[in-house]
Amino acid sequence: MQLNENIRKLEQNYLFAEIGLRVKHFREAHPDAEILSLGINDVTRPLAPAVCDAMAAAAREMREAARFHGYGDVQGEPFLRQMIADYYRSFHVSIGAEDVFVSDGAKSDLANLCDLFAPDSTVLLPNPVYPVFYDTSVMAGRRVCFARGTKENGFLPMPDESIRTDLIYLCSPNNPTGAVYSRAQLRQWVEYARAQNACIIYDAAYEAYIRSAALPRSIFEIAGAETCAIEINSLSKMAGFTGVRCSWVIVPRTLTQEGQSLHRLWMRRQSTKYNGTSYIVQRGAAAALSAEGQRQVRQDVQYYMENADIIRGALHRSGVFTTGGEHAPYVWMECPYHMDSWKCFGLLLSHYGIVTSPGAGFGAQGEGWLRFSSFGSRDTIRRAAHKLAAMDWDQLALWAADSLHADAPS
Repeated sequence: MQLNENIRKLEQNYLFAEIGLRVKHFREAHPDAEILSLGINDVTRPLAPAVCDAMAAAAREMREAARFHGYGDVQGEPFLRQMIADYYRSFHVSIGAEDVFVSDGAKSDLANLCDLFAPDSTVLLPNPVYPVFYDTSVMAGRRVCFARGTKENGFLPMPDESIRTDLIYLCSPNNPTGAVYSRAQLRQWVEYARAQNACIIYDAAYEAYIRSAALPRSIFEIAGAETCAIEINSLSKMAGFTGVRCSWVIVPRTLTQEGQSLHRLWMRRQSTKYNGTSYIVQRGAAAALSAEGQRQVRQDVQYYMENADIIRGALHRSGVFTTGGEHAPYVWMECPYHMDSWKCFGLLLSHYGIVTSPGAGFGAQGEGWLRFSSFGSRDTIRRAAHKLAAMDWDQLALWAADSLHADAPS
């Protein structure tokens, strides 16, 4: 037996598992401490009534022999694929229902798409980056290079003609920074991909949080993207499906490589390795995309964006620099006094009971930054904001210096 050596190249713990472990140890050591979680990005609002009603009705169907559903269409039920195509048309993007593949989550899709491309492919990732982009590329044995996101470029790295790549991963609105590409910027990425004969894997999981019609919600708003891009979207953050699981991948029939249709290859892959998303879940997903469902889930999106406004306002009052939070549920904060992100994470947890996500867990360019998630309850957000607005960063820096002195060898 031989192991996949590439898996051993990863950090011992996935970022959010490591955060959970550190919070668990803190709880055990301080059982009476108030802990306010603005770190791991699970949603807290319940499912929309339209979604619950649709899934309950679908479950009742399964009790009747005449209406029972076993294996479904591996590509997704036609009714849901058409609803997804109609959803895109609501913001003036034309895609065919035939180009949509329904599955069980964006994380799975990001990993599974690796099957389409050669093991020796070169992958270009933004940095900071959602850890799954990097981890799945490393597991597949690919060579990874980075497009650097910085404070100076608004954490929106642009193509570098000197870099030769096969795959390009983009996420907009970005996790973790909350930055959003403009149409002009995405057009440059599409032109770069076409010139490189590369494929863009575009993560649009947070497009529902974009507040401005001037900003693109899909890579397919850009002419030519249908020949060089695959888009992933999910109901996890749009409609609270983190525990229900439903996403989709758009693989245009016009996307080809080496004379092969990637749409056909993805269909072949899915037919072998995936048996389809639950019929009950797909009925709930269709309800979430209906007119009434959208009215209901948009209320939750607005709720989370109001949370982001509260977090941003509190951090600004405390005098720190932030970005994001305007068109995304994440606020990205620069750690003061050049503190490293895990140190700042530990100080906020130990002295204020506030859980964040250390930027270093999102790549080298995230060092010195923290991510705040707005997916908590309003009470949690307000309690944390009260502490953040009154934060004494000078004292926090002194505590950081004291801890470094205590850790130094004698």
